[in-house]
Amino acid sequence: MQDIAVIFADPANWAALAALVTMEVVLGIDNLIFISILTNKLPEQYRARARTIGIGLALGMRLVLLSLIAFIVTLTRPVFEAFGHPLSWRDIILIAGGLFLVWKATTEIHHSVDQNDEGDLFDAKRVGLGFGAAIFQIILLDLVFSIDSIITAVGMTEHVPIMFIAVIAAVATMMTAAGPLSRFIEKNPTIVMLALAFLFMIGMTLIAEGFGVHVPKGYIYAAMAFSALVEGLNMVQRRARQRKAK
Repeated sequence: MQDIAVIFADPANWAALAALVTMEVVLGIDNLIFISILTNKLPEQYRARARTIGIGLALGMRLVLLSLIAFIVTLTRPVFEAFGHPLSWRDIILIAGGLFLVWKATTEIHHSVDQNDEGDLFDAKRVGLGFGAAIFQIILLDLVFSIDSIITAVGMTEHVPIMFIAVIAAVATMMTAAGPLSRFIEKNPTIVMLALAFLFMIGMTLIAEGFGVHVPKGYIYAAMAFSALVEGLNMVQRRARQRKAK
């Protein structure tokens, strides 16, 4: 194990840590939105526990992957070709995760639009199945986001302790923000549709990345920030109308 004191004696490594923590937090937003939407479909008494378990699994998965970092790096090596494009295990995982996100976002949008639709996987009358299904889907997406996050971290620094600290700090931030974000989404139903649209876009981005089409993350998050700003203005307008009506 590298000497932590020696590593942090170099100011450049402090800058790398700050950049990596920021990146991990930004990448974690996608995961956090997904966890919030899933857990909000559960009865209220199960939501906090599901969020804690889901984010705890995200932390555990990232730490395990960091300990297997030599193996994770090899996931970028091509294993076969599809449509003339060489695919690695990382690509396959990203494509599978993207397809899952697209399917999940589309399904949830359908349930939101068609209120009379039956057969929702998260029917409150089936608490056990709903809770188990939520945790299972969180684990699947945790795996996708964890592998992508760790591979990106490897590209930013060669020091494993810096990666560990950055991952723990990012997941701690997710744990703190999970409750308020879930409550905010629940109190503002229109945000759910916007969040689902974000998930759909992220899913399509993962699929594109899996096939070697690089989509700059800055464009994605700029679009998300602009959409969130517009929705925020709409919320302010609705509340102003409600106060005027009263």
